Amino acid sequence: MTADLVAMVLLLAIAAYACAGGTDYGAGFWDLTAGGAERGRRPRRLIDHAMAPVWEVNNVWLIFVLVIMWTGFPTFFRTVFVAMWLPLALAAVGTVLRGAGFALRKPARRLAGRRLYGAVFAIASLLTPFFLGAAVGGIASGRVSPGTAASVENWANPTSLFFGLLAVTMTAFLGAVFLAGDARRFTAPDLDGYFRRRALVALAVVAVLTVVMLFVTHADAPHMWHGLTHGVGLVLLVLAAVAALATGWLLLRTADARWSRSTAVVAVAAGVFAWGLAQRPYLIPVSLTVSAGAGAPTTLRWLMLVSLVAVVLVFPAVACLYWLDTHGELESLTDADLRRGGAGGDA
Repeated sequence: MTADLVAMVLLLAIAAYACAGGTDYGAGFWDLTAGGAERGRRPRRLIDHAMAPVWEVNNVWLIFVLVIMWTGFPTFFRTVFVAMWLPLALAAVGTVLRGAGFALRKPARRLAGRRLYGAVFAIASLLTPFFLGAAVGGIASGRVSPGTAASVENWANPTSLFFGLLAVTMTAFLGAVFLAGDARRFTAPDLDGYFRRRALVALAVVAVLTVVMLFVTHADAPHMWHGLTHGVGLVLLVLAAVAALATGWLLLRTADARWSRSTAVVAVAAGVFAWGLAQRPYLIPVSLTVSAGAGAPTTLRWLMLVSLVAVVLVFPAVACLYWLDTHGELESLTDADLRRGGAGGDA
């Protein structure tokens, strides 16, 4: 029972990172596709402003995931990081380069430097979620098990490919939805429409990839396919679809668009939970169950206590930061600011 609770906490942390960190990765995706210096100036100014207060704190959820993995499920941690070391290493490098690029492009004095750092930030925002998704796809398809050696086939396979593409498009969807909300808050209707259209396109791509992924997993990851098409996995998948449709409907209605952020988060979180619960009772289908991969009972009990303390101390502060950021209480921004040149515009 304790192992199941810790596994649920792990899944909650993964969902939190997918939603919070995913929004930042999505903003980086739209930074990459914003166009040249002149055309992309206003979108990039908005992206810089939207990300600045929260891009570092979102990695708290990733740290939480890693701590729970290596403490609560050491066999799972060892298996994944041995068999998937290359995509996970590339994702780690991408995370570092992404943060460095975002932090350094603003103070850079030369245009060439700002463009270089901006390109590093944007490209890493695309590749990092792809490699993380590819690693998850390798786990979901059951290609690794305790003792599996590192191999390209572990993460370069049909399920991994579609999980990686889904990760990129879902982050792009989240990023566009949140940026559209920021544009409305800063009274920039042109950017509101700009990001709404991109959110709708990303949503359509997510829908197509999800359908194709279900066909792919039928043959390539049968345990995952069965979990997603039966029981609680199916319920959560339907919930994700309903929330995604609601988001699309809200994006088409200016008066109700403020709720699109909530429905988008529900869609992504439900998708993450659908994947996690579809694997039951396995951490790695079909070779490592939750109970077999769990650490010592005493360790799990202390981990639950520490997690509870962390939630009590950290979650209110993070929630307050998100609320202040999304309500414009941290830094003002005007349409004139968005029209000015700067690091974001010249990148």
